[in-house]
Amino acid sequence: MAPKHLRVVASLFVAVAAGGCTQNPFRAAPAMMPVSFAPQAPSVPLSPSPLPSYANADPKALETQLARSREETNLVQEEVSALREQLASTSSQLAQARAAARPAGPPGTFAPPGDPGSQPVPTVPAIDPASMREGMNHLAIPGVTSRLDGAVVRIEIPADKLFEPGTASLLPAGAALLSQTATEVSGVFKGQFIGIEGHTDTEPLQNATWGSPHQLSVARASAVFDFLCGRTTLKPGQLFVVAHGPNHPVVSNATAAGRARNRRVELVVYPEQTAAEPVTGMADAPGAG
Repeated sequence: MAPKHLRVVASLFVAVAAGGCTQNPFRAAPAMMPVSFAPQAPSVPLSPSPLPSYANADPKALETQLARSREETNLVQEEVSALREQLASTSSQLAQARAAARPAGPPGTFAPPGDPGSQPVPTVPAIDPASMREGMNHLAIPGVTSRLDGAVVRIEIPADKLFEPGTASLLPAGAALLSQTATEVSGVFKGQFIGIEGHTDTEPLQNATWGSPHQLSVARASAVFDFLCGRTTLKPGQLFVVAHGPNHPVVSNATAAGRARNRRVELVVYPEQTAAEPVTGMADAPGAG
């Protein structure tokens, strides 16, 4: 390089050094205190939770799910209804048991339940529960069920087999069924007091003849009473009529099958016997040893 040029460059270095220019690119930067930062977790963008969308759902699948939900709701409602009816029935049975525990008349008399104005009827000593159960086991009536309810035997006859729908008119087949039932009962429970209890379901009456279910149950129980007194060997003095209407269902009325079961006439055989035909024990049943 030419001496002239060397002098120029040297002059520039001298000027820069003398001026202390802070913008000198060749000057080392002043030392700085180190600054530390706490590590931060990488930020993740928050997105709202996806909401269920039925826009692309299968309509048939939605209909099936809706039908299943409705069916489950109906089942729950039926269970609640059944529990309410069972509670009402249990309360009524408790009241009846308390009433039965009180003496209805002098010793050796029988007052039909549900008829507080009736006069006690003379009786002979009642049959023991074991004999009542044994007699019930000897009953053989197709289409009719029997059960022991405390000290009494209940013979349950479906009203649909006895009467025209919504009426108290006996069907020919119903009359035949009553005749067969009376023959069985009088052969096994000779001289027992028998209550004829009418029951209905909770459905509105379709026949304008009756003002209430109780009236229909009274009419049906009375029709059975008249038939048994006039066409069988059972005596009026051992029979009495009770009407319950829909108050004592045996099952829930939530289904058609349950309502059909609750529409019934029950022959309730009591352990007390009439004094007119004193019997010391159960009548000999066919096949009894």
